This record gives sequence, structure tokens and C-alpha cells, in this order.
Amino acid sequence: MHAGVWAAVGAFVLWGFLPLYLKTVDHAQPSEILAHRIVWSLLFVLLLLALKRNWRWLADVLKSPKLMATSLGCAVLLSINWLTYIWAVTSGYIIEASLGYFINPLLNVLMGMLFLGERLRSLQWLVLAIAASGVLYMTFVYGQPPWIALILAFSFGFYGLIRKGSPLGSIEGLMLETVVIVPPALIWLWYLSSQGQATFGQGVMSDNLLLAGTGIATALPLILFAYGAKRITLTLLGLLQYIGPSIQLVIGVWLFNEVFDGTKVVGFSLIWLALALYSLEGFLHRRRNAAQPASDR
Repeated sequence: MHAGVWAAVGAFVLWGFLPLYLKTVDHAQPSEILAHRIVWSLLFVLLLLALKRNWRWLADVLKSPKLMATSLGCAVLLSINWLTYIWAVTSGYIIEASLGYFINPLLNVLMGMLFLGERLRSLQWLVLAIAASGVLYMTFVYGQPPWIALILAFSFGFYGLIRKGSPLGSIEGLMLETVVIVPPALIWLWYLSSQGQATFGQGVMSDNLLLAGTGIATALPLILFAYGAKRITLTLLGLLQYIGPSIQLVIGVWLFNEVFDGTKVVGFSLIWLALALYSLEGFLHRRRNAAQPASDR
């Protein structure tokens, strides 16, 4: 199999099994896990950049207020996404968290129209309508929207939208994004420790290693994803991205016995139908374009 395919599959599988990792430290506060994820991600990325001896880009970044502001915006959105996901997993909402990443590709289509001036084809409108009906159905039955899924989808969607315009690679971008939010993360860790509320450094070495390992668990799939995204088609990448939330759904249902009642079955089924139509429509559109002479496009 192509190396790019293996890298992409590896990224989505790692993201899929991330809830199992987070469950091992669910006795720590979500905010502490988030802070460690930020700090150790930065240290891991700095190590990779040191091994690559790739620092030339940093001088250009420091001269660009716009790029620094973009990185700050990405950092805030990434923090919201990470904290919501950590809280969801450690609080028993893995299924709803997986819903957020099923919704995300469809949300990207809508954002492309609203912010990038992309025009939607007729079947894409139908896809969005079906997905929205799934979310509205669950909202109507439960009496409130699936907030966890929506926060995850929108925070990661806007993160991708802002990140799309950045010239930085995944490692360099992650380094800059974590640098700007490391100070508050370190202050929060110091506060928790001073109040005796920290899990890290309390004498249990396994907890220390697991919290430190969140840096690798965060950065490694991002690096694999970036490697694979450059080497395989967007069509294949779009199909592979459903591996992650599918694994999360199975973990939530079969390993942690989360409720997957009739309402969720209906809501998820509508969204899965929308995803299937979205993938089919994209495949047929690219096939038609490939069959047309260049002068007709």
C-alpha cells in the first residue's frame, strides 16, 4: 500500500483510539489534561524541529503580525476543541464527541460557501439539508442541541478554515500555536499544584508518564495526517477521515456502554446518509471533470 495511505490511516486510527488513552487519566481534571497536552505537545514538536534543524521560518513569522494573530486565533480554537473533547471523553460522552467529527466534513462544505465564496452544487444542498435534519431531530427529541458535537465540529471547522490560509507546515504551525498558549497552561498547572489539586507530580509515576505522553498522542497523528494529505487524493483522504469517529463510536457503545438509543440511531443514520451522498457526489463530480477536455472546463 502507498506510504501516504498508511500515514493517513495511521493518523485516523490514532485519533479513533484517543478516548482509550484519555480514559487512563480521567481522574485528573480536564483542564489539567489540556494544560499538559499543550505543554508536552510543544516540547515534542520542538524536539522534532531541533532534529530537522529547521528554524529559518521563525524569523519571517516574528516579522508578521498577521501570522502571529492567525496563530493566536488557531490556538484559541484548538484549546476549545481539545478541552471540549477531553471533558466529553472523561465524562462519558464519547458517542456525542464522535458525532462532532462526523458532522465536521459537511460543516466544511457550508463554510466554504459562506467564507470562501465556493458555490454549492444541487446535491450538496441536499446533503446539508439531510445532515441538518439529523441534528434538528435529536435537538427536538432531547429538548436541546447536541452541544458537545456542535462545539467540536465548529471549533475544528473554523480552525481548519483559518489554518487553510497559513503558509506554515503542520509541525511549524503546531509549534507556533502551542507557544502562544503555553504561558497560561503553565500558570494553571502551577496553580493546581499549589492548591494540591494536581495529578502530575503526586508520586504516581504512571500518571506522570501518561500526562506527559499526551504531547506525543497529540502531535504524532497530526504529523502523519500532514504527510498523508500531501501524497494521496482528497477523495481518498475524505473517505479515510471517517475511520476516527467510527472507532470512537464503537468504543463508546461497546467498551463503555454509553446510551445509543433509537433517537441517536435515527440522528446518526441521517448524518451517515448525508456523508454517503457527499462522498458519492464528490466522486462523480471529479469523474465528470476528468472526462471533460481541458478546454471545456
